[in-house]
Amino acid sequence: MIVSWNTTNACNMYCAHCYRDAGCKVDEELSTDEAKKLLGEIARAGFKIMIFSGGEPLMRPDILELITCAANLKLIPVFGTNGTLITRQMAENLKLAGAKGMGISLDSLDADKHDKFRAFKGAWQGAVDGIKNCRAVGLPFQIHTTIMDWNQNELEALTDFAVEIGAKAHHIFFLIPTGRAESIEGETLRAKSYEEVLRRIMKKQQEVSIELKPTCAPQFLRIADELGMKLRFRRGCLAGLSYCIISPKGKVQPCAYLNMELGDVRETPFDEIWRNNPILKKLRTLDYGGKCGVCRYKNSCGGCRARAAVYHDGDFMSADPICLL
Repeated sequence: MIVSWNTTNACNMYCAHCYRDAGCKVDEELSTDEAKKLLGEIARAGFKIMIFSGGEPLMRPDILELITCAANLKLIPVFGTNGTLITRQMAENLKLAGAKGMGISLDSLDADKHDKFRAFKGAWQGAVDGIKNCRAVGLPFQIHTTIMDWNQNELEALTDFAVEIGAKAHHIFFLIPTGRAESIEGETLRAKSYEEVLRRIMKKQQEVSIELKPTCAPQFLRIADELGMKLRFRRGCLAGLSYCIISPKGKVQPCAYLNMELGDVRETPFDEIWRNNPILKKLRTLDYGGKCGVCRYKNSCGGCRARAAVYHDGDFMSADPICLL
């Protein structure tokens, strides 16, 4: 089970695709004591993987203290970060605090393209330097790429770069047009390209030893099955089943791109929200509408619930519109 906590809205970048509309720290972000209480509730709910994300999580002053707290609770602390703040000393500190892995964003091998997407001059070099600093101290890392129409032809080269530089995995994120990403919806992959890219990723997986994982693209499990591949993953969309996200203010959502508040951890313990929320219970029925409801891959793929909501006026149980099956 995996939970992601947006530790802060503060960020040193202004990425075009940010679902959180990050940039400045917002009022009423969880305090250190509130965050530690939340971590205890997350552990009590049975979660194992604790993703510290943002904004940029390394802009939170108490982040090392919170990593140690999570590790002491037997959670596995990992990160989603732009990588630019991972100096050699920070990499050492993260490892010492108990961090087990860093997910570092790299959207192109062309520095200018990456920097433009991230609205930050030097973002590419900063990310690569952060990767090298992790490697130098033995802190495991993986590369995260948000796939768009303008970088889809770089995927295999980015995977090769990940292998060469020592990454444990290359995770490819498929854009859901929420938050700031609503303004770049036209740059997302359409159904045919989406299917082709997923097939390319699965075929590349057969050539490399590191893990390739499409995210917000649950149809990859159907394609892997069609190609006769055996993966460790058993479920595509995890929203509300074994995954959820928590905002900087403590608001719980089924996933990053399903922008619906399920509860406030300041008012109700997280483990109670996870156990009792009616929207989460509905997601767990798998009682989908349209083609997702009758698909033979319903139990493994499940369609992207966030994409269904975006393109069906908020109906998160409707069919995922991008699937070609």
